[in-house]
Amino acid sequence: MLGGVDVFAQDGHDLRVEWGAEGVAGLGRECAVLVVVDVLSFSTTVDLVTGRGGRVRPLRWRGGRVPRPAAVGPDPGLLDLPSPNGATLCAAVAETGATVLVGCLRNATAVAAAADRLAGARPIGIIPAGERWGINITTTASAGPLRPCVEDLLGAGAIAAALSGRSASPEALLAATAYRGTDIGEALRGCASGRELACNGHRRDVELAAAVDVSATVPVLVDDLLEAA
Repeated sequence: MLGGVDVFAQDGHDLRVEWGAEGVAGLGRECAVLVVVDVLSFSTTVDLVTGRGGRVRPLRWRGGRVPRPAAVGPDPGLLDLPSPNGATLCAAVAETGATVLVGCLRNATAVAAAADRLAGARPIGIIPAGERWGINITTTASAGPLRPCVEDLLGAGAIAAALSGRSASPEALLAATAYRGTDIGEALRGCASGRELACNGHRRDVELAAAVDVSATVPVLVDDLLEAA
């Protein structure tokens, strides 16, 4: 707090973007809605499950493997989905009292519209989850420092770009600018996270995650479960 202004909460802006758990802590004090963005692959899996009538129980990360987007079937039912990033952040966001939405490239415009409606005159925060150094698809490590990543910057930017009517912080404007100026498919295939998945046989996950605005599903956290709004 400097001179009565909470600079790290991006005070004075109706649309804000900040990374990871620290971003949740910084923005959760004022934002009515926080959108968790974890493109590869929590948010993409959530969109596919809820878009097909299922629900997701986001679980805090304890290490181990996670269900993949390409494995989501036509009738997914209730899926327990742990992840070190998106799922873990959902619990942290819920503790702030903000409405929790889950967004990705697939449902960016729909999630933006829902966030705008739900927040009303109060601010919206977008939380790109990032990755964790030392945690990858082949490890069972439980923690690691934040690695800001291309895919979550672009996912957050897609949602921010769809909220162009709001007063955006420089962080939100930067994310939106990055999204507008990027070949999404090329970026997701070529970034470190996309290459990691492809090298481990999950190229289809990357293709599913790179599809922009193919879904109108808005996953919202209700009683610890994510379901279509």
